[in-house]
Amino acid sequence: MEHAREELTLARERLLALLLPVPSSELQHQHSELMSPPVWDLAHIANYEEQWLVRALGSSPVSDARLDGLYDAFQHPRAGRSNLPLLGVEEALAYAAKVRVRTLEILEDMVDGAGPSRLLEGGFVYGMVAQHEQQHIETLLATLQLVTRVSLEPPAGTTRTFSVPVDEARGEVRVPAGPVTMGSDAPWAYDNERPAHLVSLPDFFIDRTPVTNNDFATFIETGGYRTASLWSVPGWKHRVAAALEHPAYWRRSGAGWERRRFGRWEPLPAHEPVAHVCWYEADAYARWAHRRLPTEAEWEKAARWTPGGGARTWPWGESAPGPERANLWPLVGHPLAVGSFPRGASACGALGLIGDVWEWTGSDFGPYPGFQAFPYAEYSTPFFGSSCKVLRGGSWAVAPVAIRASFRNWDLPIRRQIFAGFRCARDA
Repeated sequence: MEHAREELTLARERLLALLLPVPSSELQHQHSELMSPPVWDLAHIANYEEQWLVRALGSSPVSDARLDGLYDAFQHPRAGRSNLPLLGVEEALAYAAKVRVRTLEILEDMVDGAGPSRLLEGGFVYGMVAQHEQQHIETLLATLQLVTRVSLEPPAGTTRTFSVPVDEARGEVRVPAGPVTMGSDAPWAYDNERPAHLVSLPDFFIDRTPVTNNDFATFIETGGYRTASLWSVPGWKHRVAAALEHPAYWRRSGAGWERRRFGRWEPLPAHEPVAHVCWYEADAYARWAHRRLPTEAEWEKAARWTPGGGARTWPWGESAPGPERANLWPLVGHPLAVGSFPRGASACGALGLIGDVWEWTGSDFGPYPGFQAFPYAEYSTPFFGSSCKVLRGGSWAVAPVAIRASFRNWDLPIRRQIFAGFRCARDA
């Protein structure tokens, strides 16, 4: 169970490194109705771990049971969480520390994850808790990106320099017709990734890399936001109602486009993947480019397919992500120019499928054939249907434990605060 211990430790070290430098006033403030006060996420992380690991494995409670309701995401929508009697920052930190001590004591008594509970098969519950914490860290980063009252330090990363022939990375690749395995039965896979199953697709083309800031700026300059025919009916209605004119955190200056990152404005990097666009914007761009968004199955086939018929865990194979293959935490703390990771290419030649930005797909979020909710229905089931669209691939803010080529994310098509971009596809 050493791997579980390492992932739990990595997540907690990252959480504390992110939050401790932030003024307590900003952690307790609700910066947008779209996101919780950061202190809510902090205590929610601890309460989730207490409920689904500590208590679920038979240990005594760590906290007052009232916290279960207070930090239940379904009982309290985000917009109203600032009105709740939340734990203060120091109280939440102490609660999280106390729960983690109990978790590590339980882990110490386990033998290779063996035990009577299905939660322990393959160490699933430890992987679930580590992934959950890392997922909320990305949520916290998206929340801190909304902060305007103070200027925060951007997330730290390495000082590695990337020299990339961007033009050579562009274009599209052809994915041949035939079957591919979707989903995963790996020990730490979530319920919505299960069960692994075969899907057969006709051949199609998909962009080698995500759409860049420069690409999207061209869409803007040629009237993309003013041409109703490029948008779906609900997309145009939302564009008008929300007064969308460009991606979130962009503005024009005398020198051109700029973007805001954690309270600081900087020149817009032309060759980075566009980020902070909603599904409707991505869909409109694809129409403007005479293409479409890839389906979820197409995206996964582009990422996992091999000529021999197998399905890779990662686009490049079975080796864990590293700084030479993908832009994930803790590499640089922001997206990098497309094409920066030629060693991360999939078998069909697509690049950047893991890391940098989440990628919107054209698919609604739904269950796979044979889906079974585990260990609780609320993780996936309430979101199945046409209201949410699937995103794939992770972002620069995602930890390696919380992403894989089979991992499924989802959100409402109007959401822009997440680190999401896209690539296009077309029929062969």
